[in-house]
Amino acid sequence: MEGSEARLRVILAKPRGFCAGVERAIDIVEQAILRYGAPVYVRHEIVHNKHVVEALRARGAVFVDDVDEVPPGAVTIFSAHGVSRQVERDAAGRGLDVIDATCPLVQKVHKHGQRYAALGYDVILIGHRGHPEVEGTRGQIPGRVHVIGAPAEVATLMVENPARVAYVTQTTLSVTDTRGIIEALRARFPAIEGPDTRDICYATQNRQAAVRALAARVDLILVVGSANSSNSNRLREIGRDAGVPSHLIDGASMIQAGWLESISSIGITAGASAPEHLVQEAIAWLTAHRAVSIETLDGIEENVQFRLPPRLDRARSPAPLPLS
Repeated sequence: MEGSEARLRVILAKPRGFCAGVERAIDIVEQAILRYGAPVYVRHEIVHNKHVVEALRARGAVFVDDVDEVPPGAVTIFSAHGVSRQVERDAAGRGLDVIDATCPLVQKVHKHGQRYAALGYDVILIGHRGHPEVEGTRGQIPGRVHVIGAPAEVATLMVENPARVAYVTQTTLSVTDTRGIIEALRARFPAIEGPDTRDICYATQNRQAAVRALAARVDLILVVGSANSSNSNRLREIGRDAGVPSHLIDGASMIQAGWLESISSIGITAGASAPEHLVQEAIAWLTAHRAVSIETLDGIEENVQFRLPPRLDRARSPAPLPLS
């Protein structure tokens, strides 16, 4: 440590890290393993964080790309991102014992889209093509569904009846970017219906607001989260768009000493699928390289909890995985 360097001010975002949907999904896998024994099969990553996935794999979870890789009749968990109706049918066809870990807020988006489709609307799904949540949501809505990810795409939309158009959104998008798309949709389809940005989940909005507040106070932002985590990428983009150098790191090993040159303050946050111990490891890395002071930004105290499926709620155990 360079004793002559000024103390580095480290400001932690609040809230950061695990949201209620992620905690529920991880808990579902843990409790399923405890109740039914290993292996328990999980379609896709339960949440987008490799540290969480590896910890669950060590306990006995087997992650697969599709249900046809699962032995007939095996306990199978759908990830927090949700799945299409076709995946549900395929699982039923193999006689799989399915436990659905879809985030309740994602399920809410499914229900909105299904309601609009039942009324004969074209449904515009605002989101990133290929993202598991978008693919699952698209596959839950019967009828005409159009996926768009930018305002420029609105001009080329072809709908059956411009007076009967509605939209829903991926839950992990940037609130600001989504508003721009919604404004473009309303300009082209004045009668369009939709929930404004309310389908963007509370945790996503809270973490984005915290990064905006952080950006006003620091010289550099570190976002702890995996590269395939949509909400973590949005946090990095928000910091960057606020004019603050921002880096997405999967762990402390990705921090570069050069980032700290001429830096007197650094902000740290974490995506909704990133465990807190990764934040603490980043702080430890900084402490090993600079004298630091640590404070936490004032922010929203989240107290949301989602219940487990009844079959697992009765089997809860006080032996959680060391993920946070």
